[in-house]
Amino acid sequence: MGDDPRRRVPRTDVLLADPALTAAAGTVGRDRVKAAVRAAQARARRGEITPDRVRDAALAALPPPLPRRVVNATGVLLHTNLGRAALSDAAVAALVAAAGHTDVELDLDTGRRARRGRDAVAALAAAVPDAAAVHVVNNGAAALALAATALAADAEIVVSRGELVEIGDGFRLPDLLTSTGARLREVGTTNRTTLADYAAAVGPRTGFVLKVHPSNFRVTGFTAAVPVGDLATLGVPVVVDIGSGLLAPDPLLPDEPDAATTLRAGAALVTASGDKLLGGPQAGLLLGQADLVHRLRRHPLARALRVDKLTLAALTATLGGPATPTHTALHTDPGDLRVRTDRLRESLVADGCAAEVVPAVAVVGGGGAPGVELASWALALPERYAAPLRLGDPPVLGRVVRGRLLLDLRGVPAAADEAVRAAVLAVTGAT
Repeated sequence: MGDDPRRRVPRTDVLLADPALTAAAGTVGRDRVKAAVRAAQARARRGEITPDRVRDAALAALPPPLPRRVVNATGVLLHTNLGRAALSDAAVAALVAAAGHTDVELDLDTGRRARRGRDAVAALAAAVPDAAAVHVVNNGAAALALAATALAADAEIVVSRGELVEIGDGFRLPDLLTSTGARLREVGTTNRTTLADYAAAVGPRTGFVLKVHPSNFRVTGFTAAVPVGDLATLGVPVVVDIGSGLLAPDPLLPDEPDAATTLRAGAALVTASGDKLLGGPQAGLLLGQADLVHRLRRHPLARALRVDKLTLAALTATLGGPATPTHTALHTDPGDLRVRTDRLRESLVADGCAAEVVPAVAVVGGGGAPGVELASWALALPERYAAPLRLGDPPVLGRVVRGRLLLDLRGVPAAADEAVRAAVLAVTGAT
């Protein structure tokens, strides 16, 4: 009687002890791994796969971790669909540490309750000393909504028509503001608004004047806008939504407003996002006059908008740690990018993969620095590899330009170059 291959199917306990399957159980759960193992064993007994393929078949049947980590080779540094800013190693470590019990609202010295998020608040205050007080909520839109609710409910917000923007995913700034109970007093026109327009609208019913940076588009030509310093002469608080979270001036982004300069110009309150140019987690930053920030912090809505311990930990580490991946990508020298891209191409060619190095243009993205172009270099491949790379492990996302797939390394950490190389070889079939 010949050897029955079904007798060679590995036992369940042996498979579950395999390191790869044990690791998978820690991610998706032992029950799901056990079900995948039994399904693979059944396939082997039916002759669909050989017994030595049971382990791999079980692993292949398991769902990938969610969300999936993606290599961003699009040349868009803050890609909204990819979660905007990638966190620094320091922020990731802080986030992991904060997953357990932490002193988020406890003073360990006294054993008594402490102010929530005090470390993040202190770090933000240190980063922007021009702010008399600061507060953190769960995103940029929430920061502006809290300001409107606390300072202008049943009052008017004076705002230029040219700054009533759509902020993404179909949400529009005027809808957000009026949902708080505030009334909008629109002034000026789409392309031109003057100080006289604001002055004519300010009155006893004014809660504040709002200035919004149009961070995801530009209006050029016959235009006029009023600087913050001039608005500050109107005798009412000026709230400025700078959007992108730039805390101090950056010579590379001369037209992007920053919190420090805006406060020095006379803004009473600045709102911004934490997951854009700051390079941190999603958060809404509020910086400004102590009395206004205190009103916002003590408003009942603030409790609904507070950030969790993970965000606070990541934000603290971002503000006090080394350069973020966003800052590094933004300020990388194009010559260094050329060297990296050439090295990657040479490695691929040595393994039989045809590829070119071509000049490219990267952008900031994520609703920041519209119109700013960053000189870069990209690896050019045939367009047909775009989908296989996007569906690979890890997914590598590039952009298709004129029938070619461009993999721009400006937004890719240098440590991930080998992962890009392996992914390209896997889809091209080169060895």
